[in-house]
Amino acid sequence: MAGGGGGAWKVAYADFVTAMMALFLVLWIISQDEQIKGNVQQYFRTRFASVTKQSVGIIPIENADLIRAKRAHFDKAAAIPLDQVRRLNDDLRKVFADNPEFIDMKYSMRMTDEGLLIEFFNDPNRRLFRDGASEMTDDGIFLFRIVAWNLSKHISRESTLVEVEGHTNESFTKEHPDKDEWVVSTDRALKVRKFMEREGMKPHQFQKVAGYGNRRPHKNYPKDHAYHNRVSIMVRPK
Repeated sequence: MAGGGGGAWKVAYADFVTAMMALFLVLWIISQDEQIKGNVQQYFRTRFASVTKQSVGIIPIENADLIRAKRAHFDKAAAIPLDQVRRLNDDLRKVFADNPEFIDMKYSMRMTDEGLLIEFFNDPNRRLFRDGASEMTDDGIFLFRIVAWNLSKHISRESTLVEVEGHTNESFTKEHPDKDEWVVSTDRALKVRKFMEREGMKPHQFQKVAGYGNRRPHKNYPKDHAYHNRVSIMVRPK
């Protein structure tokens, strides 16, 4: 017979191999796009998740409808295909890069748990709207024309809805005491919606148009920052 030592090393080796497999699986998942992540998520969901209308699991619980309502608007992680969003983002950036006059246009685009959020800032140095008013400047007309063209090209009319929101910053009423921030922010959103319709988008693509004054400041900027003065466009899955 072979020398002593037993088979303890086999157990340790098996644990090591299992840990390595788990590591490689995690690394593989992290490297995938949102479509594959969504499919993996769906695969590992419990098959009992829809047993009853009153429960989000296999055991009925109180206030299940409230819990369900507070969950993300996506049914799965890839409700808006990531490649579609990337193409939209690339096209917008390319337009600004190809037009040196507009390369410093201030905007942001990001995926949230509700959809694709595009925000355009009414930069004091590059206004989209006339100071204290809802009429678009030449820069604003150029920008929202490009947005309308790209949204109509990339976003499916059958599977997505668009929301337009107007916002002002906290100093708006101090700088323009004769203006109503609610009226101005709402009017800006309405004008953007009407303009985007004229530039190729369809009326049924719009789900909501609203103005919030200064009640919804941007989370990424200080309280008195000019970039709270903006227009937000949210692209949601139907």
